[in-house]
Amino acid sequence: MTDTSLPHAPADHPKVRMGKVGVLLANLGTPDGYDYWSMRRYLNEFLSDRRVIDYSPWLWQPLLQGIILTKRPFSSGAAYKSIWNEAQGESPLATITKAQTAKMATRMQAMFGDDVVVDYCMRYGNPSTRSKVEQMQAAGCTKIVFFPLYPQYAGATTATANDQFFRVLMKLKWQPSVRTVPAYSDDPRYIEALAQSVERAYAAAETKPQILVCSYHGVPKRYLMEGDPYHCQCQKTTRLLRERLGWDKTEIVTTFQSKFGPEEWLQPYTVEEVARLASEEGKTNIAVIAPAFSADCIETLEEINEEIKESFEEGGGEEFLYIPCLNDDDAHMDALADIVRENLSGWLSPKA
Repeated sequence: MTDTSLPHAPADHPKVRMGKVGVLLANLGTPDGYDYWSMRRYLNEFLSDRRVIDYSPWLWQPLLQGIILTKRPFSSGAAYKSIWNEAQGESPLATITKAQTAKMATRMQAMFGDDVVVDYCMRYGNPSTRSKVEQMQAAGCTKIVFFPLYPQYAGATTATANDQFFRVLMKLKWQPSVRTVPAYSDDPRYIEALAQSVERAYAAAETKPQILVCSYHGVPKRYLMEGDPYHCQCQKTTRLLRERLGWDKTEIVTTFQSKFGPEEWLQPYTVEEVARLASEEGKTNIAVIAPAFSADCIETLEEINEEIKESFEEGGGEEFLYIPCLNDDDAHMDALADIVRENLSGWLSPKA
């Protein structure tokens, strides 16, 4: 496959590049800064998404615009400031996603040569899905594999990323052929990468943690009852991780964090469960991992490492080990690259 202009076009025809395949990685998003207005813009886009908050806009938007977006940018901005990558002028999620994209590009180059263009976008904030799709099309991508970096499927993550991608396609005069990568919660390569990260962390710990808390981002329990498979996929990931590690059921637990709003969410809540483990079960040495996040972000670096850790210590906990997300770990990137290769089947063949 070669990168060529449209063949046999008349001399006055607009320039059209062809012959490339795009691989577009997608993550949740990041504010441009931790100042009030950057946070307000980001939170407004995020919390206005009906996949995230599905209350009636007639009820939700006055509350969001009048109260939440007046106060929350200050607290959220302070949280982001505590973890901000000042050297790069960006959030850790942006830094890590760039590193993941670079490693994916290296792997695609090794597999397919110059036929693949790799880039990333964010569902909320920048770089936007629209800007990256347009750039890929300008670069000659007539086919695009869209890869939401969420191991477990949820309407508020995978689905809304796909929604935004499809909305962009709806506005294009000439749509590329597209494929979306499904969730990979039970993929053996992902499970293996998770297990290796746990084994490394445990090997480096002075004393072995008494229990591993697998903390997944929460969603309202109602979503489960309405058919969202997220809860089931989280439970399966934990089970497969336990089986791969060869552990007993008492050595690992599934919990859910980041509850928002008045209704019941998936339980047990991480912030309460870590305190209970310490105060009621005597688990004063625990490890926490976040298998639903492909990259460390505000929910892991600030919420787990600060709020959840504090709750554990207030309950009598002593040793708290946070195991980082897989980020751009080579085993993780190998797993993701293999998933992309499979989704390119029929479009491209690996180089001999």
